[in-house]
Amino acid sequence: MHERSSVVELANSLKRELNRYSPGGKLPSSRALVDRYRVSPVTVSRALARLAAEGLVVTRPGAGAFRAPARTAAPPPGDTSWQEVALSADAATELVPRSVDAIGVLVTLAAPPPGVIEFNGGYLHPSLQPEQAMAAALARAGRRPGAWGRPPTDGLPELRDWFARGIGDTWTAAEVLVTAGGQSALTTALRALAPPGAPVLVESPTYPGMLAIARAAGLRPVPVPVDPDGVRPELLAAAFRASGARVFVCQPLFQNPTGAVLSPARRPEVLRIAREAGAFIVEDDFVRRLVHEDAGPLPGPLAADDPDGVVVHVCSLTKATSPSLRVGVLAARGPVLERLRAIHVVDTFFVPRPFQEAALELVGSAAWNRHLRSVSAALKTRRDAMTTALRTELPEPALPHIPSGGYHLWLRLPDGTDEQAVVSAALRAGVAVAPGRPYFSAEPPAAHLRLSFAAVAGPAEITEGVRRLRTAWDETLG
Repeated sequence: MHERSSVVELANSLKRELNRYSPGGKLPSSRALVDRYRVSPVTVSRALARLAAEGLVVTRPGAGAFRAPARTAAPPPGDTSWQEVALSADAATELVPRSVDAIGVLVTLAAPPPGVIEFNGGYLHPSLQPEQAMAAALARAGRRPGAWGRPPTDGLPELRDWFARGIGDTWTAAEVLVTAGGQSALTTALRALAPPGAPVLVESPTYPGMLAIARAAGLRPVPVPVDPDGVRPELLAAAFRASGARVFVCQPLFQNPTGAVLSPARRPEVLRIAREAGAFIVEDDFVRRLVHEDAGPLPGPLAADDPDGVVVHVCSLTKATSPSLRVGVLAARGPVLERLRAIHVVDTFFVPRPFQEAALELVGSAAWNRHLRSVSAALKTRRDAMTTALRTELPEPALPHIPSGGYHLWLRLPDGTDEQAVVSAALRAGVAVAPGRPYFSAEPPAAHLRLSFAAVAGPAEITEGVRRLRTAWDETLG
């Protein structure tokens, strides 16, 4: 049994037995719990810590664990109605009122209920994560001299150098800032490049988390359509002219959600159009390390072809490792780097040094390349399992593009389909899927679903998930 599920099961068992003890009563010793439940001491320790965090037990070093005293009645709630006036008054003076809508992000972060197959996840399933390699890297990092000291605000030079080499031969550590993951990097980039009220060009459809960042900063997302070859240059040029925008955010490689790759013919066109508009391109290179086994050679980042500082490059280790390894970078050239650095420092000071040291240990180990090869093969197998199951069980939605990288498929539903009804029916049938609406900054051209194949246990669960989706489809449209 997986360690995480063992901890949850033990915590639940102990919680059911707490009524046997009076408040302040001592629970059995850790050794007794190990023998009784046949679990490891680590599992016992984590289960007790879980109950302590819920306020149900109190642990005392050297003495053991005790049932927590009875909680006193909660005081009556205060009157927070004044905040409605204060918050609406702020918005009245803004050109583009800020709106913080995290629904599109929470869909990929929230764990589904027990028994529900997770087709809406945005991270690798624990079986695909390099848990042993990360644990070993963290242990080695903790023993490094100075590992718990204050790091340079730009990040460890060795880690910045590693990321710079991954961007291109002409990039150096001096042009790289270490950030707390890609989301933090995108937030810093948009704050640095666009003032509140300004338009920002975005791919359509695009990543909901980026739309949430833009709207929270008071920016106005302007959509530019994407096809299987990436953003359409003629529409990008028209959008720059019509909006006066000075920023374009894009994902040239395995775009989320379509999986599109910006074609070789369009790459120089996109750079030229942005340069002529006097605009920056924020390149979110988020899944370069989640390439599938059959992909062939990958195009380099847009930043590798840009000597003029048009591209601000964002990437991270999170997607290829664990949602908790939030280490990424911002890379830029020219005066904009100082502005990015200033905002980054004000917002976060720096990324904790143990995380940076652990990341450096991980990517420098032999286990790193083995992990990437393993994930590459597993993602291809899962993608093929999902496409086969969809074609067999659910051929009605269109699957216009099968990507050779990333972790999801983008389905277009038949005209007239009630997207939210399908999503709700799917959850009732035991499978969680992501609706397409949050991926569009304006009215969508059709209903869509995004199905992730990375957050599930394996091909068998994928097949079962598609079977459940068939049930939901029949319930909705049958």
